Amino acid sequence: MSCVYCDICNIWFLDATFPNRCIGRDGPTPWPPRSPDITLLDFFLWGYVKDKVFSTPVPGITNLKAIITYAFATITEHMLQNTWRETDYRLDVLLATKGAHVEVY
Repeated sequence: MSCVYCDICNIWFLDATFPNRCIGRDGPTPWPPRSPDITLLDFFLWGYVKDKVFSTPVPGITNLKAIITYAFATITEHMLQNTWRETDYRLDVLLATKGAHVEVY
């Protein structure tokens, strides 16, 4: 059975383990839940890798490691350049709006 306050416990644990470096809702460094954040690596990179890895069933841990390695190897320099360009754009939006919520497409 999990703790009713797991989110709070996790925040306390992370703050104790990584003092003043935990970023998130209700953490020591607040981050709005729907901010125009710069999580392109979360959404693009991990999404891309997961699509590659789980496009077919994975028969075992050894194969999983090999498929993950291959998925990362297929990321091109051009894809990363586009990601960094989009990150720069989102940072500019954050600066211009002083962190206010906007829709970034």
